[in-house]
Amino acid sequence: MKLPHPIPILDIARKTGATILGDSTLLATGINEIHKVQPGDITFVDNRKYFRKALESAASFVFLNETVDCPEGKVLLLCNNPFEAYDSIVREHRPFRPLSASISESASIHPSSIIEPGVVIGHHVVIGHNCYVQANAYIGDYTQIGHHVNIQAGAIIGTDAFYFQKNADGFKKWRSGGRVILEDHVEIGAGCTINKGVSGDTVIGEGTKLDCQVHVGHGAVIGKRCLLAGQVGVGGKAILEDGVVLYGQVGVAARVRIGAGAVVSAKSGVSKDLEGGKAYFGIPAEEIRVRQRELAALRQLPELIRTWEKKG
Repeated sequence: MKLPHPIPILDIARKTGATILGDSTLLATGINEIHKVQPGDITFVDNRKYFRKALESAASFVFLNETVDCPEGKVLLLCNNPFEAYDSIVREHRPFRPLSASISESASIHPSSIIEPGVVIGHHVVIGHNCYVQANAYIGDYTQIGHHVNIQAGAIIGTDAFYFQKNADGFKKWRSGGRVILEDHVEIGAGCTINKGVSGDTVIGEGTKLDCQVHVGHGAVIGKRCLLAGQVGVGGKAILEDGVVLYGQVGVAARVRIGAGAVVSAKSGVSKDLEGGKAYFGIPAEEIRVRQRELAALRQLPELIRTWEKKG
């Protein structure tokens, strides 16, 4: 998530009650989770297990709750609750704003695009030229839609990330500061749901087609010219490289990467990274040739048992 303008880190420290270690004259330009950060970004860490990852990340500013040596080129922000400090910044720059009209006055829609009755379009949405949004679709705040994009009836795009921090009282919801980006020539089927990122972007790449009732989780990045059939579920922060094909009811776990050109057969479960250019099926998904050998061996098992029993 990019901040609306560069903000002095000293101002952020004052608002959050943090103590600065490092150069207090620097400016913050964004805020992101560890795995999405870029130079100029703020991130946080509240578990010593992940300190090293945060301190070695591209982030320029790190909220944390223990004093450590400040790496060169970084600024540390010491506070009691790094998550609350981080979340307060997102809430400040992505405040809750309910809609008072079906289409927000801040939305930008190219006049060549067709918006059918019943469509709801949130704040700061951008829709390019020659798009077609069918009746009763929902497009949430800050969604970016390219050109020649078709969104079928009842699709729900840009809903909150399913992301919570566990604490003693239950679960604390993170403010979703990310966006959904639909690149050019994307097709979104009826009843699809696409969550925006927690702080980064959920991206559907150019020319990718989603069938009906596909779910894409927060921060997932789907490459160009992918095909996702009905009832596919893609977990948060998963990455599908270009040309991936997922047949019906495939489930992809969070943070998994599927290589370019991979094909996953229906009802498979992807629980680990898959190499590109190969075909997979099963739960967990494995290469088809491996699964076929396993199934062939399994079919022979009863006869092998009978043979052993006779010999015994």
